[in-house]
Amino acid sequence: MQDETKNENGIFRLIVLGTIGLIVLALLSMAIGKYALSPASVLNVLISGLTGNTDGVDPIQQTVIWNVRLPRVLAGILIGAALASAGATYQGLFRNPLVSPDILGVSAGASLGAVLAIFFDQPVVIIQISSFCGGLLAVGAVYAVGTAIRDRDPVLTLVLAGVAIGAVVGAGISLIKILADPYNQLPAMTYWLLGSLTAVTRADVLSILPATLIGLLPLILLRWRMNVMTLGDEEAQTLGVDTRITRAALISGATLITAASVSIAGIVGWIGLVIPHIARLLVGPDFRKLLPASILLGGAYMLVVDTLARSIAAIEIPLGILTAVVGAPFFLWLLASGRRGWS
Repeated sequence: MQDETKNENGIFRLIVLGTIGLIVLALLSMAIGKYALSPASVLNVLISGLTGNTDGVDPIQQTVIWNVRLPRVLAGILIGAALASAGATYQGLFRNPLVSPDILGVSAGASLGAVLAIFFDQPVVIIQISSFCGGLLAVGAVYAVGTAIRDRDPVLTLVLAGVAIGAVVGAGISLIKILADPYNQLPAMTYWLLGSLTAVTRADVLSILPATLIGLLPLILLRWRMNVMTLGDEEAQTLGVDTRITRAALISGATLITAASVSIAGIVGWIGLVIPHIARLLVGPDFRKLLPASILLGGAYMLVVDTLARSIAAIEIPLGILTAVVGAPFFLWLLASGRRGWS
């Protein structure tokens, strides 16, 4: 009992300190850019906007913070947290530190939905909806195949089905890119597939917030069962866990938050692979600690990457390029070190 109380206190301290650090990082991120501000000015603009007392506040600063940088910062935190928590969930379910949120084809399905909408010259909101639905449909197809084949290892079946569906969807994306207008549609598709938060608005953040919260709910509620699921199906069933229902709930939650993130930011790779492993090295494999650590680290990492993307060059660098620059070397190190530190 005493150990459990100590563990809960440790989780609480982790959440509080991590949240404070994330808030400080968010203020710094909103201060950096082509139109530079001090953190104190950012804080003053935010407080004045919340209280309604805008006397003495520069209207240009208000516009920059409230209409441009704050939505982007919130989107970065939300997307980074979502992808990292989804990655931690998938890595635990499949008992492999080299698994990422797109293992079941959610990113490929979302990409197909987006490029289809771009091909038919749809507005941004339709592109986002199409992307979201495409990701869910792809994972639904993978899970349908996995549940239909019952005479094999369910985890292995899901992975192989994800590879197959992802290959088919990838072929569809390539075909659409060939058929697309090379002067207008193809550049838009390519830029979307590289990932960016350039055009994110408050409406975009609000549009994915419900799906993200709903998707996180089963991950939080089933966090102790997640620890049992990492032992394998036989051991989990021996301990009284219905592995089929638990796996379906966890995959559904992780898929929902991944699809929501991809729908407004495009493909942002490596976060779901790298961040959960870093969190595991810091707090251990206990999912009760791993989940909040992944959420906080994911949000912080996405903030740093997005700040660099819009400030280190004259033009904005797509997020997928920067995350790959960091993620690929880490992935190679992870391959070289094998499964050390996984359990």
